[in-house]
Amino acid sequence: MVRLLQALLIGALLQTTLALPKENKGHGDDDNNDNHGNHKGHPEIIRRDVCIIGGGATGTYAAVRLSQDMGKSVIVVEKTGRLGGHVDTYTDPVTHLPVDYGVLVYQNLPHVLSFFARFNIPLVPLPATQVPNLNIDFTTGKPPTSFSPDPAASATALQTLAGVLQQYPEIASGTYNLTNPVNADLLLPFGDFVAKYHIQAALPMIWMFANGVGDMLKTPSIYIFQNFGLIQLNNLFTGGYRITARHNNSELYSAAAALLGGNVLYNSVAVDIKRNNTGARIVVQTPGGVKIIVAKKLLITAPPTNDNLKPLDLTDAEEHVFKQFTGANYFTGVLRSGVPDNTNVVNVGNNTALNIPLPPFVDQFSFTGIPGLHSFHVVSTSPMSAPQASAKVVQEVARMNAQGSVKVGPSTVETITSHTPVRMQVPGTAIKNGFYLDLYALQGKQNTFWTGHAWAMDESSILWAFTEGVMAQLVATLA
Repeated sequence: MVRLLQALLIGALLQTTLALPKENKGHGDDDNNDNHGNHKGHPEIIRRDVCIIGGGATGTYAAVRLSQDMGKSVIVVEKTGRLGGHVDTYTDPVTHLPVDYGVLVYQNLPHVLSFFARFNIPLVPLPATQVPNLNIDFTTGKPPTSFSPDPAASATALQTLAGVLQQYPEIASGTYNLTNPVNADLLLPFGDFVAKYHIQAALPMIWMFANGVGDMLKTPSIYIFQNFGLIQLNNLFTGGYRITARHNNSELYSAAAALLGGNVLYNSVAVDIKRNNTGARIVVQTPGGVKIIVAKKLLITAPPTNDNLKPLDLTDAEEHVFKQFTGANYFTGVLRSGVPDNTNVVNVGNNTALNIPLPPFVDQFSFTGIPGLHSFHVVSTSPMSAPQASAKVVQEVARMNAQGSVKVGPSTVETITSHTPVRMQVPGTAIKNGFYLDLYALQGKQNTFWTGHAWAMDESSILWAFTEGVMAQLVATLA
């Protein structure tokens, strides 16, 4: 009965919106909100040039750039209580120091430097660390007997990989502007690519960056290079990565939230979206009740999952493209105790192909620089909840201690956050048949634009660059 009443309410609201004028009244908040509607028992109507669905890295960046630099009025619909998406920061109650355990690094690029400078947040080069690795097969709790990393061979293999990647300029910028036909190497299962170019010695480094894809050796190679490609190699070779000087990535999004003010609807979800050739009308459930947004353009930054797409009146072309996507379950968190300080404990498969762990797995426990605290990631290609991921972490630490591989004692998961889904991908056959041509062709249709990690490399610096291009298209259609 409750669902029926909700459906009837939403239907009535949508009928009400059909009579709303389509023009935007201006750029000021007072002129863009029909607050008088609330006094009559009707939902508030918000008019904006652009409605942004999702307040993660790309949604926040777009909202700031569009409103502050491009003269457009915006409203952001964010399902959580904060901006930043995959940026996660934990404050240690013992030392009161921050620990970034989501997004970690940024690239030394003009648009990145400019965005941080806007909020007076200094960036510094990522320092070279000398923390040693302890290799353990997390499924047994014992050191692997079939793994002997060779730093010299690894460096040679990485140079070989860099040379091979020069042959694929179409993915050098982290996008999917692929050639037609698609280069056959990019469609190879990555295990076959490794064998073809004899880069086995580079796998430990590649896995550190690309393990979020799940079963790495079976994944189309293009997705490995969208996690560890020329961009990452160049940054590693040249020391190009940057981190925040105060080791708190959340500081950026707190400052952006203060700037955007009431133009963000927190803890809110779009429950129905209707689009046509004049704009979009979005019914939003907020903590204060239902609001209706009337926007000239819609910018969707949330990943195109079934749940996120439910409110949309999808076209046949959109439905055909989006239903092909899959993504991994991914969790990131902070562990207290259980593993030794000043050490990274790395998961290495003892009896798996090329020593690559198979999902579900914990990738490693990375020392944070704060005594007693390590960060971790859990990856699964099948459904997994945060409590299940936490239990897996504690279980594997207990196994290592039971085997005597480490001697630290019990551990606790201080915090864990889901980034599900990550590494959105489709089969190689779909890529070969023009999937990304079809995906990119959706930009601007039905007054809707798209960005986020399904559209480009899942790294903030690259996503912001991609979003710059999307915003240029969007603003041009508003002229």
